[in-house]
Amino acid sequence: MQLTAPASRRTGVRDTDGMAVASFVLGLVGLLVLNVFLGPVAIVLASVALWRGTKRRGRAWLGLSLGVADLVVLVAFMQADATVSWNF
Repeated sequence: MQLTAPASRRTGVRDTDGMAVASFVLGLVGLLVLNVFLGPVAIVLASVALWRGTKRRGRAWLGLSLGVADLVVLVAFMQADATVSWNF
């Protein structure tokens, strides 16, 4: 007796496509706000999506590049302000 249905397609493809889109969106939003948090998250999601073989490779590469751009913007702002942290 089989309790679950057999897998008809490769599992996880939909998850990796979602990771690629999420990395793109988080990287894009990270350029405006919370780049210290959203940049690394976008990089990790894009890397995992590419490693697992997503169908949306372009989105994953854009998410990866936007995540790196988030960190570059953060470093540029910190250098312009001449501090290591944010001032409120």
